[in-house]
Amino acid sequence: MRIDLHAHSTASDGTDSPAGLVAAAARAGLDVVAITDHDTTAGWAPAAAAVPAGLTLVPGAELSTVSADPDTGYPISVHLLAYLFDPTAPELVAEQARLRAERRTRLRTMAERMAADGLPVDADEVMGLLPADSPAGRPHLAQALVRAGLVESVDEAFARYLSGRSGYYVARRDTPVEEAIDMIAAAGGVTVIAHPFAFSRGATISEDTLRGLARRGLTGIEVDHPNHERAARARTRELALELGLVRTGSSDYHGTNKTIALGQETTEPDQFEDLIGRATGSQVVKG
Repeated sequence: MRIDLHAHSTASDGTDSPAGLVAAAARAGLDVVAITDHDTTAGWAPAAAAVPAGLTLVPGAELSTVSADPDTGYPISVHLLAYLFDPTAPELVAEQARLRAERRTRLRTMAERMAADGLPVDADEVMGLLPADSPAGRPHLAQALVRAGLVESVDEAFARYLSGRSGYYVARRDTPVEEAIDMIAAAGGVTVIAHPFAFSRGATISEDTLRGLARRGLTGIEVDHPNHERAARARTRELALELGLVRTGSSDYHGTNKTIALGQETTEPDQFEDLIGRATGSQVVKG
């Protein structure tokens, strides 16, 4: 079996529609794919309605969470993958709505800062291209920079204009990761820390923080990811075994927004079965 548990659609910042995502997964030879859009479950229904024969869809989301650095106290962004939770759980619905609204405000502010600095970016145009209540993200602004001819790719847009070191950057008020783990567990779901030691992406959580999250109820950890170097994969695997965490592997596919293919990294079948066997909030969808 070929299993990819981290992929995005146009419901957040991917370029494939939810239906297009499951079709692409089938073309890529996957047996299982998870839809994990940022802070939304809007893609679940259209993806489920389009699942082709032979493919299994895992409903999920990538939650915007934060942890405090144990030495400095500074906030560190933590990407928390959540699977098979009840999407109608009231506390979770309210928090995801807050995050989506904050993402949209943040994106508009960044676009306005660019326009004020003379860059050919129209905040109203950028926001007008987004579906209502969608979790707007920096990739949407990156696409606008590509269209304006300022950069040749989304990656270049992030490097030149959208990183945390840029004067245009605006921070978010994300959910404390411990609270997010609790909310997903209460909604019958399971949680996996995405690319925990992807040092090229910025500050990462410490091993001690990861141990604390395992005690809190974290289900798994993403070992194989395109941004994990060989040493990071080996150490992450060791920690997963030490802490009794499920080990996953995933592409973090975003369509043409990233040069990453579906199925570029995969999860072992026994780990997948262990992961979904712990969830009670919703079910996989079989084509």
